[in-house]
Formats: sequence, structure tokens, C-alpha cells
Amino acid sequence: MSIENPSRLSLIEIEGSPFQVGLALGRHGGECVHRHLVKTHGWASVMAFAQHERIAAARALVEARFPRYFEELEGLASGLDLPFDEVFAWNCRGDIRAIAPDGCTTVLLPGERPMLAHNEDGDPGLRPGCAVARIASAGGRGFSAFVYPGSLPGHTFALNDAGLAMTVNNIRSRQTGVGLPRMVLGRAVLDCGTAGEALEMLASSPRAGAFHISLAQSGERGVASVEFTHSACSVRQLDRAAVHANHLIHEGTRDECQRITASSRSRQERGEEILLSGGPAFDPLAILWDRQRTALPIYREQPDDPDGENTLATAVFRVDMDKIACEIYDRANAAPLFRFEERRLLAD
Repeated sequence: MSIENPSRLSLIEIEGSPFQVGLALGRHGGECVHRHLVKTHGWASVMAFAQHERIAAARALVEARFPRYFEELEGLASGLDLPFDEVFAWNCRGDIRAIAPDGCTTVLLPGERPMLAHNEDGDPGLRPGCAVARIASAGGRGFSAFVYPGSLPGHTFALNDAGLAMTVNNIRSRQTGVGLPRMVLGRAVLDCGTAGEALEMLASSPRAGAFHISLAQSGERGVASVEFTHSACSVRQLDRAAVHANHLIHEGTRDECQRITASSRSRQERGEEILLSGGPAFDPLAILWDRQRTALPIYREQPDDPDGENTLATAVFRVDMDKIACEIYDRANAAPLFRFEERRLLAD
């Protein structure tokens, strides 16, 4: 791991029990959560549902099926010095209402040397509390992930020690229901040893809300695009370059009731336009840092962005047979801030 230029995006390393991991994440993000997050309309909107029966059902499911993540959430609440019910509800925010202030654009490039590349778009007020976290949680796999203050890892971009890379895009589905929180399912992907294991887990789990997840693995040439909702799980094994913003586009899911923002539609259209034009299809940064549509660009840094989001980081995962290398940028057209890799452990 190397740090090549100063930035507001910090690097933190955490090791311990699931509770200790959550505690450290809470302490890292606590100041930002109390200074900004708990004062936002988004927080207030979610807290209005904190005692909802669907959140109670989700809590019981997490405690029964994923007790380690339940402990991480308990530690997170303790580190944040907030009631557990509030922190748990915040980690169910996209499962209750289609308002989560989480954007993102992903470029998926299968081939001889596959790539995943991703803009992490979110509330710019949370930027000071965001970090790249390298985490070793007892009983699970080690991983590196972009983390937000107040949230479990696993709903942004990440790479685990099995050589499995993941990027996650918010989907604003209006057809949610009783099930596991989508952010807990994203956290569970980080403990999977293969893309196939992750796909099986996502398809077989009761799901409350909706996400798009991209998966790539060292030793594999394919890239998987997964759209899951409360009622469906669509998997595409891609054989050509693709882009994904923040709405359902697979044939089996796109007709579900969802909220499509003007920004998401514009980013999806512009990304596909670049790919179809024969432009820099194998330079994903040229797509992710594109600003040609000045009102609704792919790379977002406007203080009055209509979704209240800015691009907080960009990640590029480069997949080889024996490893995945990752580069993380904190601003466009700059050198990567962090570089690291995970090597695939081959059986004897």
C-alpha cells in the first residue's frame, strides 16, 4: 500500500472481533455523523421508520443468519455513541424508502484482462468521515473497502483476500419488502471465496431492497452484473463492455417500479454513448471522469447536484490470473492515491 499525495480520504486499518471492528469504524466516523449526518433530512426520514415492523423483521433475520454482522452493527452503534435501533435503521435506509443519497457509476470490462471501474458518489457532507479501510474481522475474510461514516462496509467498492472484487450501485426500488437489508447482503459478499458463492448467496437469501452489484475474480475472464430486488435476482455474465448507473436495466428487472433520477438516466445514457461510439472503451477513467453533459455529468462535483451527491472516490480493479490490482483516486485527472493488490491463493 502506498500513499502518493495528500488527500482528505484517509486510510484506516482495523483488526479484531466483529464488535471491535464495528467499534473502530464508529469511532472513526463519529465526529462526521454527529456534525452532519444526524442533522440531515435523509437521517430524519429514515428515523421516522426506525420502529417499523419491517425493520424489526430485518433485525431478527440479521441476528439469526449473520450474527457476526449483527455484532459489527452493535459495535458501530457503540463507537458512534448512538442508539442501536437508529444505527440499524440507517443501515436499512434503502430498504424502506427510495431516497438513499447514494449514487455511483460502474464500468464493466470483460476480456483477457477484465476490469471493473467505479465512481463512488455520495453526500459530500460525509466526505471527511469516509475512508479506505483494510479490515480483518475475526471469523471472516480480510478485505479493503471504501467506507462511509455510520455504515457497514460492503455497499461501495471492495476487494477481499480471495481475489474477489465488488462494486455496488444504489437502486431506488419502490417494491421493497421483508428480508435481509441490502447492505448486510453486500457485507456478506465480502466473506465469499468465489463469485459463484456470492451469486448463490444473493439469489437464495430473502432480500428487503435492491442493489446492482458487479463482481470480478482473479483467474476469471468474465464479469458478472447482478441486479437484485425484493422479488427478483437477475445475473448477466457479460461478454462485452457495459456501464451501470442507479436504475434497473436488465430485461428481467427493468419493468419493476423504481425511481430513476435525471442524473442516473443521464449517466447511463452518456456511458453507453461512449461505448457505442467506439471511444475509449478500454480506458474506464475516460468514461468515469467524463463531464461532457455539463448539467448532469458522469463525474459529479457540483455543489448543487440535483441528487445531493458528488463523486467522492474512483476505483479501478485490474484482473489477472493470479491477482487483482486496485487503484483508488480521490479526484479526477490525478495520480492514484492508493494502490494495492490481492493475490489469489491457489490450491496445492
